[in-house]
Amino acid sequence: MSENTTFYVIPDIGRGHKMLSIATDNPKENIMTQSQATTQRGTALITGASSGIGALYADRLARLGYDLILVARNRERLNALAQRISNDTRRTVEVLEADLGQAQSLALVEDKLRSDASITLLVNNAGIGTHTPLLQSNVDHMTDMIALNVTAPTRLTYAVVPGFVARGQGAIINISSIVGVAPEILNGVYGGSKAFVLAFSQSLHHELAAKGVQVQAVLPGATATDFWAIGGLPVEHLDPAIVMPADQMVDAALVGFQRGELVTIPSLHEEDAWTRFETARQGLASKLSANVPAARYTAAH
Repeated sequence: MSENTTFYVIPDIGRGHKMLSIATDNPKENIMTQSQATTQRGTALITGASSGIGALYADRLARLGYDLILVARNRERLNALAQRISNDTRRTVEVLEADLGQAQSLALVEDKLRSDASITLLVNNAGIGTHTPLLQSNVDHMTDMIALNVTAPTRLTYAVVPGFVARGQGAIINISSIVGVAPEILNGVYGGSKAFVLAFSQSLHHELAAKGVQVQAVLPGATATDFWAIGGLPVEHLDPAIVMPADQMVDAALVGFQRGELVTIPSLHEEDAWTRFETARQGLASKLSANVPAARYTAAH
């Protein structure tokens, strides 16, 4: 066993499981039975799991019946979270300390994804961001952002998908952002990295849906996590009207996952707006390539 790995296994299953209740517009989806919570759904590997959105996914997925592999840099936080989740849910939780911005650590997680056939769900959550404009941004930090936000989820996905396809089942949740659709909102490299995650997810869905692999891209809006403070803009400085509590965001995203949504935007109340956007985007696909330039680009125009 790697020195980076810790297991938390609590075999006594006599205690009751806590239920996860997710509020939705459909009352039937608010009900989770005891059997649903205790059903073995396989193992979910979650990156960036030590805090924020990743830690909430760990809690919720354990309550849904998944065993867990928690990946992050902070072993102390991971250990504390794993112990709490094991105590609360009686699930098996494995801790894997890894900095996904470093090739050696990333390779460790890739190997785990290739070798562990119990893994049925990959949550690509780890990422960094900033709100600073290009002229105020450090290019080395931008390069690190690309490594964590783009390279890491790409390599982890490539590692896990062959096994999913061979077994005919599996799922990937990629945490993108609304800036993947509107990159002008924050830093351009961050927006570009999240646009990649969205496009990557859409392409994966196109290729893998028929092979039994579910893909979901989650596009949070402003969410109350440490993301803002780490980027130099404390969340308290944002308009409260646009900031969603992290637990509500994750619960809503999991409703979308259970419904089989490809793209879930928890903060978008006008669902038809996204439907129109996607319909227009897909409608352009057959019109984007031609053997002559458009008339507006010819000298005679």
